[in-house]
Amino acid sequence: MGFWDGVWRGRATEFDSGSAATNAIEMTKRHPRVSLTKQGAATGNLRINLSWRMRTSDIGGLERGSLLRRPLRMFTPEVVQAHTQSMVNVDLDLGCMYEMMDGTKGVVQPLGNFFGELNEPPYIKLSGDDRFGSGTGETIFVNLDHREDFKRLLIFVYIYDQTPAFDRTHAVVTMYPSNGPRIEIGLDERHPQARSCAVVLIENNNKGELVVHREVKFVYGFQSELDRLYGWGLQWGRGYKTKA
Repeated sequence: MGFWDGVWRGRATEFDSGSAATNAIEMTKRHPRVSLTKQGAATGNLRINLSWRMRTSDIGGLERGSLLRRPLRMFTPEVVQAHTQSMVNVDLDLGCMYEMMDGTKGVVQPLGNFFGELNEPPYIKLSGDDRFGSGTGETIFVNLDHREDFKRLLIFVYIYDQTPAFDRTHAVVTMYPSNGPRIEIGLDERHPQARSCAVVLIENNNKGELVVHREVKFVYGFQSELDRLYGWGLQWGRGYKTKA
C-alpha cells in the first residue's frame, strides 16, 4: 500500500535548532500539562523533534554488549518483522494540524509536501522527511513570536507504511522551547494495530496562556481519524510519497 488517506487538500530550509536545556520535563498521565507562558518560553522558535529506534527485544540479537562494541549501530536504519514475517522499513512521520485565530485551518506534514512556512502563515515549518529513524529524526519549528495568531496546534505522528509498528519502535517527541527545560513525551504504550497517534495539543487559552496538553491517543486509521477525534473539519484525500 503506497498511498494514505492522509493528504490535506490545501496550499502546498533549514533552521538552527533552539538552545537545548540540560534538564527535562517528562509529560505523563499524572503530569499531562505544561504552561509555556508560565515558563517564560512562549516566544522565539519552539522546536519539536520526533526520533525513534527499534526496540532491542524485537530486532533479534542486538544485545547490550553489541551496542557497547558498536554504539552507532542503534542509529542505523533497522527493519521490523510484520505479522506475516516479511521485512518492512519503519517510517514514522511528524505532523501538525493548526487552527488560527482567524479561523484558518490546515496541516504541516511530509505527505503531500505540506512543509509550511516559518516567517509567514502558518508560522510552522517542517524541516524535512526522515524515512529511517536517524539520530536527528524529524523536526517541526513553530514561530511563537506569532503566538497570538494560534488558536490550537495538534502535534501527531503517523506510520507511512501498510504495516502498523508502533509496538516495535521506541519513539519520543521532544519539545525544545526557547527558554527553560525541554519537554519529552514517550510513545511507549503498546498499540500493535495503531497507525496514528495524537501526541500533544498546544492551546492558546482564553487567558492568553500557551498551554501544552499531553494526549498520546492512538487511533487505527489515518490523519482523517485524528481530525474527527479533535473536530478539525479538514477535507482529506489519498496521497503518495515520492520514492526516496
